[in-house]
Amino acid sequence: MHAIWVAIRTGPTETRLLATAGPHETLLKARLLADPRHPRALPTLLEALALWHGAPVRAVLAAASSASGSAPRLLRECVADFGQAPLYSLEYAATARPARPRDRLDGLGDFRDLRQLLLAEVAR
Repeated sequence: MHAIWVAIRTGPTETRLLATAGPHETLLKARLLADPRHPRALPTLLEALALWHGAPVRAVLAAASSASGSAPRLLRECVADFGQAPLYSLEYAATARPARPRDRLDGLGDFRDLRQLLLAEVAR
């Protein structure tokens, strides 16, 4: 199996996550609290996806880098995990790119910006 692609975008009220197998097959969509309650929450989530699917995870975190943005806590807690880990790689992108067409999973909102982020940052 090919790598699982994961795009994570923080916001003032929530963190959204999109996991795909390649560019088109959606595996997981999630709307989570803006800030995780534990510093290992994001690394553990990425490791769990890798273990669940038996494939490495290539992830990108899109967030504002300013101190007033929603990402600083998530970034500070994950800074040691950026780059390569045994089951996943995690990169940082300051902004997301334009959206793509809708996928087949409705009801969880618009994740097109995260799909584009996957293609731009993780699939390169």
